[in-house]
Amino acid sequence: MGGQMEFPLISRELIAILKLVHGGFNLTVVLLFFYHARNGLLIRRARTNNTPMPFHAIKLHRRMGPVLALLGAGGFSAGLILVLLDTGDLLKYPSHLFVGMAIVILLLVTYRVSRKIAGPAGPQRDLHFRLGLAILALYLVNVVLGIGVLL
Repeated sequence: MGGQMEFPLISRELIAILKLVHGGFNLTVVLLFFYHARNGLLIRRARTNNTPMPFHAIKLHRRMGPVLALLGAGGFSAGLILVLLDTGDLLKYPSHLFVGMAIVILLLVTYRVSRKIAGPAGPQRDLHFRLGLAILALYLVNVVLGIGVLL
């Protein structure tokens, strides 16, 4: 069932609009993740330099993390539904799909790791940092891939 569906479930015009909405939503999520990473880096620097903790950044980081993970998974799910409505073929854009899937998996793992962080230092904290970097890198790759899908 590859290519364009013979009788799409919704109009081509609406599909085109929804693709742009999907891209805009996920770009917003990416930008929020970079803001989230900035707060995480402020916290990390304060810990490693033994300087006063940025409590506002800590509060935001703890509150935003789960919300951003849900937004990321929601954006991915919306993309799946959109491709199914458009083509009926989930593998129409395999690179975008698999990078998105990797992002969602890393979001889930990062959330689980964050729940195990205790104390000022430790392997969970470093793993959380590294997973965050991987998520940011993959999001940048997926933005480029997504732009390719839109063109």
